[in-house]
Amino acid sequence: MVEGADLSDVIGKFPYRMALAGGWIDQPFVSRLNPQPPGTMVVVALEPTFRYMDRAGMATSTRKVAMQLWNGSLPERDPALLVRELYAEENQDKPEPSGSQDMIGLVYPGINRLDYEADFEGGYFPRQIESCRDPVTTGWLEEVVHLLPVTQRPAGYNPLGRQNLDPEWVRRLGHSGKDCYAAILERDVQALGASLNECMCCWEALLPQTVCHPAITVDLMALLHSYQRRYPGAMYSGCGGGYLYVVSEEPVAGGIRAKVRV
Repeated sequence: MVEGADLSDVIGKFPYRMALAGGWIDQPFVSRLNPQPPGTMVVVALEPTFRYMDRAGMATSTRKVAMQLWNGSLPERDPALLVRELYAEENQDKPEPSGSQDMIGLVYPGINRLDYEADFEGGYFPRQIESCRDPVTTGWLEEVVHLLPVTQRPAGYNPLGRQNLDPEWVRRLGHSGKDCYAAILERDVQALGASLNECMCCWEALLPQTVCHPAITVDLMALLHSYQRRYPGAMYSGCGGGYLYVVSEEPVAGGIRAKVRV
């Protein structure tokens, strides 16, 4: 047996986060066009059971800032205040601030529904957060969501080069998050898969370079559609690929199961 550092000594003990349906609704340039606010997205806190890829939609850059800010561990203070503190630290002097869902997903345990609308704090923070830490529900989610490593975002990639911000698609995006959270609470695998599929349709319509860009060398849409045909649903962890989340009650070849932090 080879002696060495524990995994937590190498990757840190700080959580990761998984973003499910509704992503982008936390950005004011999107939420301000929603004709039926609030729009919802879902984030899930994850235990650091392995090293997630950088530039893959797992909030790794925000996690690095948090580990530097708080000396590697999450403080035991009001999570709402921690989110504001981390948001301010990461976004200082940035012309295009990252969304608060990254910070919330890292700080708040369990499965979290975030409701955004542009007339609340400019759309930068959710009006309401609803959380689920029920062990039966979180255990179910761990069983049915399989993570397939696909590709990291390429250097210099920007998903905002093309924007088709149609209000109806924005409405559908925000509603996909509502459907996602409801499906998780009901432990309905078909409805969960459908919400992820709907979110991907919205991304392709609103910000097509999230899934198709000259710098991306993998045919993300062909891969996505292949899994969507075989399983109840699938979506990417972030812009440019990252991990493919596949929803299935059966094993998925090559799939990794994440551990929800409760």
